[in-house]
Amino acid sequence: MERVTLLPPNALSDGWIDPKYLPEGKDKYYIRNRQVTQPEGGWRHLHSDEIERLVQNNNTASSWDTLWVTDEFNPSMVKDNKFYGTVRIGRVSSGALQFHDLRLPVGITNSSIHSCDIGDNCAIHNVHYLSHYIINSHTMLFNIQEMSCTDHAKFGNGIIKDGEREEVRVRIEIMNESGARSVMPYDGMIPADAYLWAKYVDDTTLQERLADITQHTVDHHRGYYGEIGQRCVIKNSSIIKDVKIGTDCYIKGASKLKNITINSSNEEPSQIGENVILVNGIVGYGCRIFYSCTAVKFILGNNSNLKYGARLINSIMGDNSTISCCEVLNNLIYPGHEQHHNNSFLIASVIMGQSNMAAGATIGSNHNSRTNDGELVAGRGFWPGLCSSVKHSSRFASFTLLAKGDYPAEMNISLPFSLVSNNVAADHLEVMPAYWWMYNMYALARNTWKYRTRDKRRTKVQNIEFDTFAPDTMQEVLKARTLLELWVGKAYVKQNEDENKNTKYDRSIPNQANETLSSLGRRLLQGNREVIDNLTILGEGMENSRRPVHILKVYDAYHAYGDMLIHYAMSCVLNDERETMNDIHLLERCHHDAQHPSFPLTKWVNLGGQLVKESDLDTLRRDICDGTLDSWEAIHHRYDELWARYAEDKLHHALYALCIVLDTETMTDELWLQALAHEERIQHRISEQVYLSRKKDHDNPFRSCTSRNTEEQQVVYGEVEDNSFVRQVRTETLEYIHKIERLRDGFRNM
Repeated sequence: MERVTLLPPNALSDGWIDPKYLPEGKDKYYIRNRQVTQPEGGWRHLHSDEIERLVQNNNTASSWDTLWVTDEFNPSMVKDNKFYGTVRIGRVSSGALQFHDLRLPVGITNSSIHSCDIGDNCAIHNVHYLSHYIINSHTMLFNIQEMSCTDHAKFGNGIIKDGEREEVRVRIEIMNESGARSVMPYDGMIPADAYLWAKYVDDTTLQERLADITQHTVDHHRGYYGEIGQRCVIKNSSIIKDVKIGTDCYIKGASKLKNITINSSNEEPSQIGENVILVNGIVGYGCRIFYSCTAVKFILGNNSNLKYGARLINSIMGDNSTISCCEVLNNLIYPGHEQHHNNSFLIASVIMGQSNMAAGATIGSNHNSRTNDGELVAGRGFWPGLCSSVKHSSRFASFTLLAKGDYPAEMNISLPFSLVSNNVAADHLEVMPAYWWMYNMYALARNTWKYRTRDKRRTKVQNIEFDTFAPDTMQEVLKARTLLELWVGKAYVKQNEDENKNTKYDRSIPNQANETLSSLGRRLLQGNREVIDNLTILGEGMENSRRPVHILKVYDAYHAYGDMLIHYAMSCVLNDERETMNDIHLLERCHHDAQHPSFPLTKWVNLGGQLVKESDLDTLRRDICDGTLDSWEAIHHRYDELWARYAEDKLHHALYALCIVLDTETMTDELWLQALAHEERIQHRISEQVYLSRKKDHDNPFRSCTSRNTEEQQVVYGEVEDNSFVRQVRTETLEYIHKIERLRDGFRNM
C-alpha cells in the first residue's frame, strides 16, 4: 500500500509529469495548452493593485507570477483562496449564475486551486481541493471536497499510459464472470462493438487487432487535464477524480466519481444525483443516474438511466435502457432494457434488447454448478415473469415469456414468441409457441411503437431495429416451423407404434412411401387439426433433464407462425419507403426479386441492436484482421454502410421467407394476390385482437371489486374504446388496407 511521504514546498506547484515521460522539447503543460482555447486578447499577468486587492481578500499564491487573468478581471470577486502552480482565470464580472434555485455570484471563494484553467464568468465556491482541471465558461462548482486529476488519467478508457503496467488496464468482463470475454472500453463504444469483441474470442487475430485499435483510440502520453464543459453545475459532492465531463451536465451530491467520462451536451444533458458512486466507466449522452446507485467498470448507453440504488458492475448497457433497485453483474445488455425491482438480479448474460426483468427474477443463478463461468443468451423481447429462477447456461429465442417458477435445469428454448411454464404437478416443462400472437396481440403490436417512441436520442451511434417482425425473429420462426413439423411427425409415428405394438413401423418412411418425418408432420399440420390435438408432442433438446418437454397448441402455433411470416413479408413490401406505392417499379422489383430467390436463407446476427447478415459480419471481421478497417471510426462507418442497405436486404429476406411459407419457388401473379388476401385477413385480425386482448383486462370482473361503482371504475381504468393505442391501430389498419388495395390493383394491371 502507498504511504504518506513528506515533500518539499515546491512540490505543490511543480509536481505533475515525471520528466522521463515528457517528449523532447516539451514542458509539463504542453498537453494542457493544446486542450485550452486561449481567450480573445490572451492572458496577462496581474497588475500590482490587483495583487494588493487579492491579498486584502485573504488570497495566497505560491507565486503571483503564475496567476494569469484576462483584461476583464474583478479581484473583489476572488476571496479566501489558495493558488498553486500556473492558474489561468478567464473573465470575472460582478454578475451571478443561476441554475434552478441555486444562485451563486461569479468569482472564486474559499477554495484551493492547483494548476487549473478557469473559463469566463464561473462561480467556484468552497472547493477544498481543485487540481489540474480545465473548467469551461459559466460553470458552477459549489461545496466540493476533492476535484483532482492525475497525469495518467484515462477517463474510463481501457488504455495504459506511458510507463504503466498491463495490470492497471481497465477491462469490462461481460457475458461471463470468468473474464474470458472481457473487452477494453473506450469513449464511444456501443453494444455492437462489445459483442463483436466478446463473442468471437476464438478469433485471436481479431482480438489482437481490436486491442491495438482501442489502445490507439486515446493518446498514450501523460499529462491530460480533466475537463468540465460549459454551463455545468456540480454541487455538494465529495470526490471527483480523473473525470471528463461534457457541457450542461448537472451533478449534485455525488459520493465518488473516478476515472470516468460523462458525455453531456446542450441537447442531451446528463445528470448525476445523490450518493452516486461511479468508477472506471463511460456515461452516455442524456443519462440520468440518481439516488445511491453504484456502477463500477461499466458503459452506460445514451438516454439511459440508473436509479434507486441500482448496482451495475462489469456490464455494458445499451441506449434507451433503465435499471433500478437491483444487481446487474457481468452482462452485455442491448438497447431497450427495463429492470425496476430491488429483488431481481441479472448475471453473466447477453440480453438482446427490448427486454424486461420482473420482480424476483434471478437470471443466471449459479447454484447448479461449482464454477462461475456459465452464460445466458436471450433474444429480443426476453421477459422472465415474477420470481423466475433460471440457471446457466441457457438460451432463449426472441420474445420468450417465462411464467413464474423455479426452473430446475438449463434450457435451450428455440421457439420464438413462446410462453414457457414449469408444470410442477406433472413434472414437465411446457412450451406454448406463438403465445404472444395468439393471446396478447396488444402487447406484441405495441412493442414496435413503444420502443420507437422511447427513443429520444439525438446522438445515434448504435443502429437499432425496432420492428418486432424482422430478419432475426423471422429466421427463428422459420426454424421453429421445421422443428414443429419434425416433432409432429415423430409424435404421429410413436402414437401409431403404441397403438399397434405388433406392427413394425419404419421411422424413416412413415407412410411407407418415402415420406420423411418432417414432410409427414408438415402434411398433418396442413390438414385436420383433430389429428394434431390428439397427439402428445414433445420438444427435444430444450431442457437439460430427463423429464419431457410438452409443446402446447401446436396446430394453432404452426399456423400463427405462418401468418407472422406472411405479415412480415407483406409489411416489408407495403411499407417500403424507397419507392411510392404508385410507382410500378416497386411492383416489378418485388415481382422480380420473389421470382429469383437464388440466395440461401441467410443467417442474421443481432449486432448490438442492428441486424447484420452473418456473411457481412464475417467480411467485417476479415477486414479488421487484415487492416482494411483500422479504427473504431472505420468500423462504425462499416456498420452505417450495412445499415444503409439493410432495407433492401430485409426485403429480400422477407420475400424469400414468403416463398417458403407459400411453398413455392416462383411468385406468380396469382400467388401475389393470394398473399395480399392473406395479409388483409391478418391485418384485420391484428386490429381485432389488439382490441380484444386489451378488453380482457377491462372485462375482468375482479376489477370492479375495488371500486364503489361503475363510474369510479371508468375514471380509474377508462374505456377500452378510448385507449389511445387501440384507436391508433384501427386508424393505421384502414390506411394499411388501402395500401393493400392499391397494390392488388397494381398486380392486376401488370
